[in-house]
Amino acid sequence: MTLVVKAKVKEFAKGVNVSSDFTEKLNEEVKMLIKKAIERAKANKRTTVMGKDL
Repeated sequence: MTLVVKAKVKEFAKGVNVSSDFTEKLNEEVKMLIKKAIERAKANKRTTVMGKDL
């Protein structure tokens, strides 16, 4: 599942080239952050993931 939009990453990184492997790795990192946030929310007996879970 892709969560990161390549076009938006390229738009944000004006002035430099963005390789496809960077976007793939960034997508993996985002997934890990979300998984950790979900674990934290569950550990705090919540079903809502919040900013503070990051």
